[in-house]
Amino acid sequence: MMNETGSPARFSASLLAVACAFLLGEGIAVPVIAAPPSIESPMTPSESTATATTPNGKAAAGSTVSKASATVGPSAKQEATRSKFSPPGDWPAPVNDQEHRLYTLVDVLEFRPKTGAGQSNGYRWDVEGWYGGDYNRVWFKSEGQKGTAFKADYDVDFQLLYGRFIRKYYDLQMGGRVETQSFKGSNVTRGLGVIGIEGLVPYDYDVEASLFIDQNGAVSARLSLTKDLLLTQRLILQSRFETNAAVQRVEEFTTGSGLNNMEFGVRLRYDIRREITPYVGISLDKSFGETASLVREDGGDPSQIRFAVGVRAWF
Repeated sequence: MMNETGSPARFSASLLAVACAFLLGEGIAVPVIAAPPSIESPMTPSESTATATTPNGKAAAGSTVSKASATVGPSAKQEATRSKFSPPGDWPAPVNDQEHRLYTLVDVLEFRPKTGAGQSNGYRWDVEGWYGGDYNRVWFKSEGQKGTAFKADYDVDFQLLYGRFIRKYYDLQMGGRVETQSFKGSNVTRGLGVIGIEGLVPYDYDVEASLFIDQNGAVSARLSLTKDLLLTQRLILQSRFETNAAVQRVEEFTTGSGLNNMEFGVRLRYDIRREITPYVGISLDKSFGETASLVREDGGDPSQIRFAVGVRAWF
């Protein structure tokens, strides 16, 4: 029997506390309803419903666990997605700049029929290529001609160079060159050191500039420029300019001091396949000064306009 000072509310609360203690002591899960955040602390993080453990080791369903105490990690769905879209282990790196490749370009391979008195049938080739990667390469080049305004008879040279990438689009090249030529009926050969640069000028001008020093110290230089103009996707007009100069006179190699020659040509090709292209063209070639005199002595014409038919290829 309650006394007069007791209240029904206090008696009910005491009875509820005794009942909860009894039930928890028996290991029975009791749902506890989380109270809403108080008005005084609106930023208090809410609690998520999780599984709590009772004293006897059994999980209590519906118990509250703070988010801060939960273990953070990728879900099973995230792990499955990662495994699905991750590249296989044997895939190459996204940027493979260490692979070695072989590339060869036959830029000029042509026959030049005689078109006037005193001329003979001529030919010309210009081949280059490299083996290596994006930064270091071994370059090989070969150029030959017969019956041109620069060489009255035949002239063949071969270069083997080391190329190093120095900046975007440009390679620095160093190595050796061997030149063989016929002059006044005799064959002569010499070796030269080479240093040069080759690359792509913006707006698609291919440039090659080289400095040569032979075994006797004679210095000469060569500059060539080419540009492709696409008339259609397969019909291409190529313009080509080349000039040679020398510091010393080397008579047996038809080389005078100063500006030796200038050649300008255009070639119209049709890409049957990208790798092989026949063409027709015309070339204007003129020698100057001492070089022109040496060409005349060797029975050649120091000023020529020559038609050409040939093929360009790469692989």
